[in-house]
Amino acid sequence: MERVSLTRTVDADPETVTDLVTDVEPFMRAAGFDDVTVEGDTVVIKNHVGLFQIELVVELIETEAVLTYEQREGIFESMTTDYTVEAVDGGTEVTATTEYTALDLPVLGTMIDSTIVSRQRSKELNRQFDWLDEQVQG
Repeated sequence: MERVSLTRTVDADPETVTDLVTDVEPFMRAAGFDDVTVEGDTVVIKNHVGLFQIELVVELIETEAVLTYEQREGIFESMTTDYTVEAVDGGTEVTATTEYTALDLPVLGTMIDSTIVSRQRSKELNRQFDWLDEQVQG
């Protein structure tokens, strides 16, 4: 199991940050995905990574985190992402953690390996954190 985890302090109270994170469609779009569709607890994400189009179907699930989703269909053997918020001096600490088991997928003679997935996921999570910063400075 591989893991990508990022933390950032956002200049807002935990309730505001939680409201932004749990407004799933705009929050997921903030990651830079090409398309996000939310229907109930199901989210369909489409994204181009290099020359490869990825489609994931994830399900929102109840956990201790403010937002958690698990892949139901897609390129991973398994994938779960959790977002937690915690009040700290100066605002709210937001932590996003994605744990996954990648499948080896040939893409034009190369492989989508954990290094590529980790780098891509870090970019997506940082974009979401940037969006949170923009929303609270708004």
